[in-house]
Amino acid sequence: MPIPVKAQVRPPVIQVPAPPNAVAWGQTYVSIAGGNGQGEEISLTGFTGSSWPGVLMQPGATGLDMPPFNLSSDEAPNLDGSIFRNARATAREFMIPVYLYGIDRRTVNELKRKFYRALNPKRGYCVFKFTEGNGVTRQISAYYKEGMQGAEGEAAGFTWAKYGLQFTAMDPWFYPPRPESTRWDFGEGDPLLSTTASFFPLHITSGVMGGPGVTISNPGDDDAYPVWELHGPIKSFALTSPDGETVKASAPADGTDLVPAGRVLTIDTRPRRKTVKDDLGANYWGRLETNPQFWSVAPGDTKATVSVVTGSGMAAVVLSFYPRYASFV
Repeated sequence: MPIPVKAQVRPPVIQVPAPPNAVAWGQTYVSIAGGNGQGEEISLTGFTGSSWPGVLMQPGATGLDMPPFNLSSDEAPNLDGSIFRNARATAREFMIPVYLYGIDRRTVNELKRKFYRALNPKRGYCVFKFTEGNGVTRQISAYYKEGMQGAEGEAAGFTWAKYGLQFTAMDPWFYPPRPESTRWDFGEGDPLLSTTASFFPLHITSGVMGGPGVTISNPGDDDAYPVWELHGPIKSFALTSPDGETVKASAPADGTDLVPAGRVLTIDTRPRRKTVKDDLGANYWGRLETNPQFWSVAPGDTKATVSVVTGSGMAAVVLSFYPRYASFV
């Protein structure tokens, strides 16, 4: 008589959906950091498909190209249509779809809590960084709005969850991590004819001639707002745009230097930040000529004039600005 074999009872298998395509964003690396960009940087495209837990940014992101614009116009009496007045870029709304994968329930919940802390707008804005395969990085700051409320069922499982995270970027432009910067030197330099070298090749020290017409290159898609640093000793200066807009200051009547040696005067023309102060905090607004025009740098190459009358010694002017891009590409 055969001996009956006791049937083995196997635990139920939990079906976990296969990870979506991990290369949906190709060679673009995307990350997010909360707390005004000071929090932990979370990769959204580093998931390889085998190393769990992980986060994966999915196809379907919206709002990452051209920002929205608000158009202003006037009605024309007795004429069809309206008269265009101006346009301005408004706050950008965009959505990022993400998948969260955990090894078990605990790890997926840890991923969720990591996002809770990073996205909380009470703790500041989030900084998104997009790095293309060629190494070019552009970033945008935005506040989390909604999308992580959760929905059990098709949008979440025992070890995974998916969300469509929605953000609002008050400043709709993308920026590089570092500014464009150019420096011009003025003042006493090497003599025109060297006393120690041969006459040819002729050597002229850069910047000793003063007041040059300069080319400023803005690689961005929109006007950029420069920050000027004037390193003393400087008696007077004039910074003039291609259209004749000028920020200038005359020499003091007592013959002293406007910007003494060792001091740095910073003229910040960025919207909502306009300041004219030196490195000790002294306010120079009252020393500028009447009605200063804080001009912006147009996209492409433009010609400007940087005129400086120096004191005794070498002076310098440093121009820096962050180009503004319509998209992360």
